[in-house]
Amino acid sequence: MEPLLTDLFHKGLKYWQIQYILKIDFNFSISLRHLKRLLKDLGLQRRNFSDIDTVITFIQNELNESGQLHGYRMMSQRCRENGLSVRLNDVRVILRNLDPEGVFLRTSRCLRRRAYFASGPNFIWHIDGYDKLKPFGICISGCICGFSRKMIWLNAYNTNNNPRIIGGYYLEAVKQYGGCPRFVRADYGTENGHVKNFQTFFMRHLQGGERSYMDGTSSANQRIERWWSYLRRQHLHIWIEAFRELLDNGNFSGNFIDKNLIQFCFTAIIQNELDLSIRMWNNHNIRCSSNPRVPHGRPNNMYNFPTLWNTDNKITEVTDDDWRACSTEAEFRSLIPCDVDLYEVCLEIMKEHRMTPASTFREATDLYIFLRGEIMSLL
Repeated sequence: MEPLLTDLFHKGLKYWQIQYILKIDFNFSISLRHLKRLLKDLGLQRRNFSDIDTVITFIQNELNESGQLHGYRMMSQRCRENGLSVRLNDVRVILRNLDPEGVFLRTSRCLRRRAYFASGPNFIWHIDGYDKLKPFGICISGCICGFSRKMIWLNAYNTNNNPRIIGGYYLEAVKQYGGCPRFVRADYGTENGHVKNFQTFFMRHLQGGERSYMDGTSSANQRIERWWSYLRRQHLHIWIEAFRELLDNGNFSGNFIDKNLIQFCFTAIIQNELDLSIRMWNNHNIRCSSNPRVPHGRPNNMYNFPTLWNTDNKITEVTDDDWRACSTEAEFRSLIPCDVDLYEVCLEIMKEHRMTPASTFREATDLYIFLRGEIMSLL
């Protein structure tokens, strides 16, 4: 019982939601008073906040990295992802004092967006590629659940045009989540061809299965397009500016060597940033919409506990035989993010100079410039 209560508490569920899950999913009824007593005995209290000086120091450090793109809601989520318990209002005040210019720029942007609704988790997945870093050799692919807004995958690699790679992303998600969605929505383009074939193959036994894949214009693929704007504002803008600075300073020409060096130096760090963005997004609280049919809450909770939102999981089971049959037509990401020969050369140069892989984008930039100079001197 203790591990279960701890897990539900850290998922951000409210007390009445924990009661409901225990009763419906585990057939265990408990009073609110007794639940609070058990949580207190486990040291789990909502108002057990971290030391304010520790929070200020953490936020100051994050403002030197991609955290400078966050508003107070996402910065508070970033604090929680790093083990800090904070008040939302405290983070708002700290940011207003530490980063007044950033606060002003964020509050000056306000857009009205169309309402959207899906009937439950895994009813529809929205797939799309993000190409803002593509001129520099980094291609990002993402997929989001239409109901819960939980990110299903978010991957950085050296291509978004290979349908076998995109098909591999899809199959990895099907394996991870135990099945495929009722529908997949993607843009026009040959890169999604394998996903279309896999989806319709998995749904072939169901009525209307041939219509389980839908394509159209990117502007109509609302869920994932909306998420790309969040990703750029909160995580990737600093990377785009860093790459543009390399271009402006003459350290990037767009040729084969430069793109592969970018992939070698930055892919792992950008993937770490994308993984962080998924954790923050899937655990943050989506506010109530003006449309009462649109659910609100934490994406992870809406995905994992759909009964709290009066619906159920719409996943369609996929057999192991069907998955293996499709996997022969897919391609999965290699651990080597760039050209193999250049990869080996870079490793040799780093070994010769006793260098270690970069862990921040500033270190990666320095490593890129150094490797570029060394390789150019060999040509």
